[in-house]
Amino acid sequence: MVPSVLLRQGRRVKCEVCERETTDTSATLRVCATCVRERFEDARPHIEKAHAQIRERYGLPAKAPKGPKGVWCDDCGNDCRIPTGQKGFCGVVENVEGKPVRRFGTPERGLLTWYYDPLPTNCVPAEFCAGSGGAGYPDWCRTPRGDIGYNNLSIFLGSCTYSCLFCQNFSFRELTVEGEPTTSAAELAKRADEKVGCACYFGGDPASQMPFVTASAELMREAAEREKRVFRVCLETNLSMNLSSLKRFGELSMESGGGIKADLKCWSSEILYALSGVEHRAAFENFKWLGKRHSERPEVPFARASTLLVPRYVNDEEIRALASFISDIDPTIPYSLLAFHPLYYMEDMPYTEREDAERFVKICKEEGLEKVRIGNPWLLS
Repeated sequence: MVPSVLLRQGRRVKCEVCERETTDTSATLRVCATCVRERFEDARPHIEKAHAQIRERYGLPAKAPKGPKGVWCDDCGNDCRIPTGQKGFCGVVENVEGKPVRRFGTPERGLLTWYYDPLPTNCVPAEFCAGSGGAGYPDWCRTPRGDIGYNNLSIFLGSCTYSCLFCQNFSFRELTVEGEPTTSAAELAKRADEKVGCACYFGGDPASQMPFVTASAELMREAAEREKRVFRVCLETNLSMNLSSLKRFGELSMESGGGIKADLKCWSSEILYALSGVEHRAAFENFKWLGKRHSERPEVPFARASTLLVPRYVNDEEIRALASFISDIDPTIPYSLLAFHPLYYMEDMPYTEREDAERFVKICKEEGLEKVRIGNPWLLS
């Protein structure tokens, strides 16, 4: 169970490393952001304990398994070596008699829920996309204001390759545990009918079920091409899938007028491990490929990025490094800074302060980014 906001909100928490008490230290981690950065080896045991306790509740391994005799799964950056009879970090892939077997997320069947979201949607990069903002009209959407009167097929994947303590869509964990509902690629593709202008895969995270994501998206695109109608496919992801999977979906998204939004959690490996439980940088390597393709279709931004502004853990240093990284690849890539909403295992944390968010925007512009926005300013404190 997630602890009650009423019991925890506003409570001062003592950092187990420096013993300083603050209102912006996560009670789940019990180590402040400063100690994560500057005293990481002292903070590591507390970080490991927090993630292990949470993941045990969902029947998931505490860390990405690295057993010397385990079966290798290279579907994402976690690069698991899964012992016999056990699961990989995502909970999707198992070692069955020495072979990696997907419980779901195969080309045939995915673990997900779906719904129709009328366009224009409130998705993070909506301001820059064809369906909601009218970018690329008339090639990529039906009116100068977007696909007014049409729907987005929203596809919520029930698994993830990260373990974010601040997850804003944490209900996906129940799907991972239950292993249902599942839908075939053909069944899902039928939902993308003539009233649907685009499909967006999110979650959880699509990186954990890329064989299904790509197979179903290909079926949707084939139907749209036969019927000669506009239909875009998009991805919102932590971008941790292997590069070959990203490239395959990327081609579909590029030629359809869609885009791929990367959720870049933070820059430093120490903060990434504390907040998300992973120790690789696959997302940044993948973003280099994504960003280099961005200029091929400037009328509708192909690469998009966002960062959730978790107070103190995501600070000026993190934002400056992220903005510099993105700008060096292509300064026209849209970047959305998202106000933090206290949820899941960081529900005791404060909301992002307006002063901080506005300063972060200024930092991004100083680093050369041309399209920076606060994605949800109504949440700022």
